[in-house]
This record gives sequence, C-alpha cells and structure tokens, in this order.
Amino acid sequence: MMAGVATVCEVCEGKRFQASVLEYFLGGRNISEVLEMPVSEAEAFFGEGDAKILSAHKILSRLCDVGLGYVKLGQPLTTLSGGERQRLKLATHLSEKGRIYVLDEPTTGLHLADVEQFLGLLDRLVDSGKSVVVIEHHQAVMAHADWIIDLGPGAGHDGGKIVFEGTPADLVADRSTLTGDYLARYVGN
Repeated sequence: MMAGVATVCEVCEGKRFQASVLEYFLGGRNISEVLEMPVSEAEAFFGEGDAKILSAHKILSRLCDVGLGYVKLGQPLTTLSGGERQRLKLATHLSEKGRIYVLDEPTTGLHLADVEQFLGLLDRLVDSGKSVVVIEHHQAVMAHADWIIDLGPGAGHDGGKIVFEGTPADLVADRSTLTGDYLARYVGN
C-alpha cells in the first residue's frame, strides 16, 4: 500500500481559499486562521469579543468536554483516530434531549489520560440526572462504575448469563468471576 501524497497549492499557499475570501475578517481573523485554531482556542475566540457566537461556543465547549480541545477546527476527519472519532460522535449526541446514554466500548483507542477525562464527563452526565449504561472492558471504567452487571461465564456461546450484579467493590470482594479477579488485581486487592 502506498502512502497518500499531498502538495501545497501554489496559488493559496495551503490556505484553501481564494484571496478575495481571505479579505473578510471576524474578530480580527480570516477563515483560514480560524480553521487553524485548536478547538480550545476557538472556544475562547467564539465565547467573547467581536467574534462572540454563542451557538459556536456551545458546540466547541462540548468538543472540549470530550477531550478534543487539541484538534484543529479545519482538521480532516480522515486524520482522526478511532477514539477521536468516537468522542466526536459522543459530542454530537450531548446536544440531544435524551435522558439515557448507551455507550459500547467508548474507551477503545483512548490514552489513559483521555480515559480519566472521559470518566469526568460520565460523572457530569450522571450528576445532571442522565442515566449512562456503558458496555466496557476497560478496568478503570469498571472500577469507576456505580453498578456492574457481569455476563458470562465465558464469551460467545459460553456466555450470556448474569454471573454477578452489584458494586465494583462487591465484585472485587466476591472474586467469583473472571472479571472480578482481574478487577481485584487492577485495584490492588
């Protein structure tokens, strides 16, 4: 498989817009400069001053909430990792009026620091009265949960039965399942 080749346009010098478009400014910046901003910078930019646009600020705040503050506004979706795309999708759903979130393996591909930030987001959702159901194998998420339903006793055809239901502390103390054993090792018991 050959890698893609990218070249910088000689006319616009990689700004992606005609010179006539770049003559227009918002808050002292043209569209090319705005698209080069990381989400966290753009959140501040659209939150105050001449560029204050509350709807844009609200969307950018959600992107920061899911840990995407470092992504540039104009960054192509094809350059995002699987974990970044999943958090982007979650950010779009945070604006909906639903009261229940069901997440399937939301930490796949996330760095440990991103998992911690993600757990903070889940806490805020629960604190705001939302219900969050997470299907997850990440031990930090399991240890952080309010309630665990462990299915087993094995995978595939060997599973499908509830083998434990209770708090993470109860699962660690019980240690009757493979999940309980691994979680006990993770929390140091």
